[in-house]
Amino acid sequence: MPLRLVRRLYRLLGGRYRYVMLAGEVWSSLFVAMVTVFLASRFYPGLEVGQVAAVMGAAGVLTAGSVTYAGVRAGASFADIDDWRATRVPTPRETVAAWEAATTLTLRQYRRESGRVMLTAVVPTSVLAALVWDIGWAGLGAVLLASVIPAVYATVLSYSVGEILARPVIEEIAAELPADFDLVPRGLPLAKRLRIALPAYTTCSGIAVAGIVDVGGGSQRLALVVVVALVIGLLLSTELSVFLGSSVTQPLADVRRGLLRVRVGEYDGRVPVLSSDEVGELAHDFNRMTSGLAEREELRDTFGTYVDRDVVDLILSGQVPSEGVEVEVSLMFCDVRDFTAYAEHAAATEVIATLNQLFSEIVPVVEAYGGHVDKFLGDGLLAVFGAPQLHVDHADRAVEAARMIVDAVALGSSGLSVAAGVNSGRVVAGPLGGAGRLNFSVIGDAVNVAARVEAATRRTGDDVLITADTRDRLVRDHSLVSRGELELKGKSAPLELFALVPDPPGAGAGAVELTARS
Repeated sequence: MPLRLVRRLYRLLGGRYRYVMLAGEVWSSLFVAMVTVFLASRFYPGLEVGQVAAVMGAAGVLTAGSVTYAGVRAGASFADIDDWRATRVPTPRETVAAWEAATTLTLRQYRRESGRVMLTAVVPTSVLAALVWDIGWAGLGAVLLASVIPAVYATVLSYSVGEILARPVIEEIAAELPADFDLVPRGLPLAKRLRIALPAYTTCSGIAVAGIVDVGGGSQRLALVVVVALVIGLLLSTELSVFLGSSVTQPLADVRRGLLRVRVGEYDGRVPVLSSDEVGELAHDFNRMTSGLAEREELRDTFGTYVDRDVVDLILSGQVPSEGVEVEVSLMFCDVRDFTAYAEHAAATEVIATLNQLFSEIVPVVEAYGGHVDKFLGDGLLAVFGAPQLHVDHADRAVEAARMIVDAVALGSSGLSVAAGVNSGRVVAGPLGGAGRLNFSVIGDAVNVAARVEAATRRTGDDVLITADTRDRLVRDHSLVSRGELELKGKSAPLELFALVPDPPGAGAGAVELTARS
């Protein structure tokens, strides 16, 4: 049945589509059962048409009834699918449960009901044939033997038909599956399908040829044909399974193992391309995919050397709007004291080495407090807290990072010291640049103020100064002391600045001169 027609029927019938699935399985089994009886009757040329028709009719009724009963018992699984379709906004867990029910519906049905169908359809039909055709116990054994293999074939055929008819149901549910759901393989593996299906196909082919071409011979002839066809079928199917396993299932297993490596972040593995057919094309496409992922990861690592890792992830995610976003952040401007005098007497290579050493002490502190370095400015840097990662306590993070940086550099071996200024406010964060060259940065008056606050540390002699805007956004207590209102370059009005000072030894939170406002 064309898949297009199957999809159309599903859209037309909705929840009643289960009856189409049941009808498809019944008719495929019914066809095999009646053909099997007809071919078996060919070995008894003395039978009348009525005798053959009676057994064929009984086989049809018993088979249809058994398969229908099995389908009805499987209705509980289809009820899960109906519940999913009836839910306006199903949860991811409900969608996964409905998908598992749909993909295993046919398999669970046949695992549970195949033995029952054999007992309620194949055995009674064989007994009836022995009685109606008057072929005795030997005939019963021969007919029963001749019916079992076609019954297996009918099961395989009906199972395949059921899978095709279930396709539109599975497609609808699969479209809503979460991308990261855990798939537990429950279906019938391809290698096992081949081991079951091929002997049944080849044996039934032998019985059909013998029944059509070589009429007569009685029960012994029928039994001999079945046994010989089964032996040849097993031999040929085993050989074919080995060949197909080598050319199909093994390459698929290689790709699956490769996917497991990709899942844990290993992108350097490759699967062998062993053929030029669609299986080889799959392996080739997999290798191209892993090469692309490896290049992307290399780009991420290389890019992350020059740009903060959080910014790299944000840019590569494609979620950075071209116009930027307005966010509230805290900005820390950090600068090396007396660096100009130091650089005047030091070699250029020594200056670069010293700066790199200082930044290797500063940058980890910024990242540890959830900030990112926006840019390096000679012997200084600008760090942002609150973008691209949002933090409610961005002011505390910036102040604590500034204190830690001052202490870390003072304890270092460079002999230099740094000062920091912190300001908080609203800025625009986004890509800045042109002519194909962009830099993720923050723009706004709050940025300029942070630089001016750091410059004011030369006048007050403090290591860290913060603005009133930063103080007002602190959510934890910090020891602060006001330095009064200071004129800052570029600002029309003076700003009150606060110095970050150590707590007195043994003093608690009540000993601070100024506490944070939440």
